[in-house]
Amino acid sequence: MKILHVTPHLGGGVGKAHAAISAVLPKTIERTYLLLEPPRDRGHADAIAAIGARVIVGGIEQAAQLARGADIVQFEFWNHPRLYECLSRCDFPEMRSVLWSHVSGLFRPFIAPALMQAAGRFVFTTTASMKAPGVALSEKIAVINSGFGFANAPPRKRNEKPRIAYLGTVDFVKMHPGFFDAIDAMPDDTISVSVWGAADVDVVQYARDMRRPGRIDFRGQTADPAAALAEADIFFYPLQHDHYGTAENALIEAMSLGLVPVVMNNPAELAIIKDGVTGLVAHSVEECTAHMQMLLAAPARRAAMAQAAMQEVAATRTPDISAKQFVDLWQALRLEPARFCDFRAAIGDTPADWFLATQGPAWTFADERGPASSKGTWAHFDSVFAGDASLASLRAKI
Repeated sequence: MKILHVTPHLGGGVGKAHAAISAVLPKTIERTYLLLEPPRDRGHADAIAAIGARVIVGGIEQAAQLARGADIVQFEFWNHPRLYECLSRCDFPEMRSVLWSHVSGLFRPFIAPALMQAAGRFVFTTTASMKAPGVALSEKIAVINSGFGFANAPPRKRNEKPRIAYLGTVDFVKMHPGFFDAIDAMPDDTISVSVWGAADVDVVQYARDMRRPGRIDFRGQTADPAAALAEADIFFYPLQHDHYGTAENALIEAMSLGLVPVVMNNPAELAIIKDGVTGLVAHSVEECTAHMQMLLAAPARRAAMAQAAMQEVAATRTPDISAKQFVDLWQALRLEPARFCDFRAAIGDTPADWFLATQGPAWTFADERGPASSKGTWAHFDSVFAGDASLASLRAKI
């Protein structure tokens, strides 16, 4: 089979997932990755190319040309302006198409129901997305995981006193501000919490305003998350209720190392953790504090959950499982005739249409959160399509 992957880039979780899956796909599958923008970090792209795939940077015309020679065209889908432009304006031939969604669709950014129907297959990365607005159960809809644990991780350090860590997006667009309140409320003055990731200035200031700011150690980004997490015993990962995440790589990686996770009762996390078995789910910031205090005081229960978490990830969230599921999906789709996919009718003609397709018609500028550089925001669309009349008109109306 010849598979064409059309993606804005191969950074972050998307690139990590494809690098892992590419390494275990059958050699008989020929893969081409078309990147719609130049990569800022070529790490995952180079790893995929080293395995034998072709990785190129191109635009709409190249997407149409490459699609004509592919058995399957798979779009790595999230609310990136260039991907919406490609779906709407590219003169694609009749084809067998797959959209693999790297956003949940449960909250903003939403997924247009018509887009799910326009594709030959629409694949989510979490079972939680089956409750997203507009999802209708059909043979077109599938779920294939994109988050994997560490297969050959270094042994975790045994600490005399259990340690707590967070790794991921250190920005209140996704991270719950109650993270710092929960740590502040713990009675043990010897607690130290490592926070891994590039920290937003608002997060740093919030931490400085704690009663006990010395408990937080901002460690910055790491090129070796396995080694970073190996220093900890508890993975404290409270996220905003309406966060955009799906497979939650950091959470799964921590579980694979034997860290016990403490999370909020959000849909994506509930699809990963078995409460009381492989981790603990909190319904409030106060409950986060109570869960962590219990784990610190109960080493036997902590060890049991750590073991259960490692076994769960090893049994259910591996690149081999996702690779086989994709091969089965591609083979089934290949038996169907190629057809025209009217993506334009599903998402509209203009950048303003595309943006509102991800936000809903009730969106206002007050709904924007986080830095202007955040992916899929109004500012992102406005920078990619600078001077666009449809965006200017939408701004004037609002």
